[in-house]
Amino acid sequence: MELFGSYTSPYVRHIRIALAETKTKFSFTEADYAMSAKLSPAKKVPFLHHNDLRLHDSSSILKYVREKAGERYFADKKDYDQYCLVNTAMDASINIFLLGKENLTPENTQYLQRQQHRVNDILKLMENKDHAVAYEGPHPFSDGELRLGCFLSWGLFRQRFSLDEYPQLLEFVDKLNDYPTFAETHPEAKSQITE
Repeated sequence: MELFGSYTSPYVRHIRIALAETKTKFSFTEADYAMSAKLSPAKKVPFLHHNDLRLHDSSSILKYVREKAGERYFADKKDYDQYCLVNTAMDASINIFLLGKENLTPENTQYLQRQQHRVNDILKLMENKDHAVAYEGPHPFSDGELRLGCFLSWGLFRQRFSLDEYPQLLEFVDKLNDYPTFAETHPEAKSQITE
């Protein structure tokens, strides 16, 4: 099983965590824009090759990894909804981040203003939810929680937002950082977990 991605991608990080949690053997290949454009029709990371199987999105890869290990894909509908909302915020944040490199910002682009409002509203919603409370599974955190943690950690790492106004989210990230599998996959750690 070969996972292609970057150490800084929050989507890739979630897959690396799932692979470590399920003790799935894999190799990790760093992929840049040119490689992802050549090897994936989605032209983004992550993508996964396993024998003849090719998967091109973090959600399908996560489903494959969890189910291959005999685990549930999501704890429940609310956990899946959180995962989807976080994906929306993450996509918007990454668009803002990448377009900012071309001097397109929420301050000068109406489309990006909407994206920024989307991120802000989802952060506010997540601040008012309980995390890591009701989940009962083989690992300390659900996939909805892990996706949220990967997003928040990426946002802090890339200095896309502050959690000063979100004390519960900050506490949640601190709790996740105490989880070794999460901490070991932080972009600054550049660790490659291959059991």
